[in-house]
Amino acid sequence: MTALLLNGGKKFAESTGRLSDTLQNVAKEYLESKGFQVLETHIDKGYNEQDEVQKWLDSNLIVWQMPAWWMGEPYIVKEYIDKVFMAGFGKIFKSDGRHADNPNVNYGKGGLLQGKKALFSVTWNAPLNAFVDKNEFFEGVGVEGVYLHFRKIHEFIGMSVLPIFMCNDVMKNPQIEQYIANYKAHLEKYIN
Repeated sequence: MTALLLNGGKKFAESTGRLSDTLQNVAKEYLESKGFQVLETHIDKGYNEQDEVQKWLDSNLIVWQMPAWWMGEPYIVKEYIDKVFMAGFGKIFKSDGRHADNPNVNYGKGGLLQGKKALFSVTWNAPLNAFVDKNEFFEGVGVEGVYLHFRKIHEFIGMSVLPIFMCNDVMKNPQIEQYIANYKAHLEKYIN
């Protein structure tokens, strides 16, 4: 089994990227202990698009580690997806899945990475309550609702997505040891 760990952390404004680095190392240690070969890319340090395509093809599991910026992934993560997926046309996906005889059905069914899984590990300064309380900012949709678009990106290329791991209050009330313990438990529950 092979896993690709993608670090979307970036030094910017108040963010140093240290928590993303820490959590990526937690995932790496866990996966290696389970016999995975681990490939890594720290997006902000640069990458070769064709090499990344091959990493996606070689991996059974993709693990994203990223902070939330303005209600979603940092721009470097979206840029990575745009560039790498298009470089992988014909290998990662072949079409949007529709056919000329009935173009109203099967949108999103052209992915070629069936059988592969993705896991998103995200860090937020927002408290958990902001996601689950219908009267708070995210109107009760939960972290899965906030990342619906990101799940759909992966389903478009044929992957299935595991439940999201989220750390909250990372700037105002950081609990690093608890985040690490919770992440290990999440990995143990969903990747074995």
